[in-house]
Amino acid sequence: MSKQELTYEQAMQRLEEITESFEQNTLELDQISSRLAEAQKLISFCQKRIQQVEQDIQTILKDEQE
Repeated sequence: MSKQELTYEQAMQRLEEITESFEQNTLELDQISSRLAEAQKLISFCQKRIQQVEQDIQTILKDEQE
């Protein structure tokens, strides 16, 4: 799935899956670093998406006040 197709909800779901695999200790040693790197990318994606939505909301509210 490319980043352009990824939604915030899908990213959060995948983060939950990764977190669960760490919590349940179901990862093989060789998978740990790749899952951690994937989680970091997903977190960054989610943070950027939240910032974008916040900016959009501020712009909408600002436009309504004018």
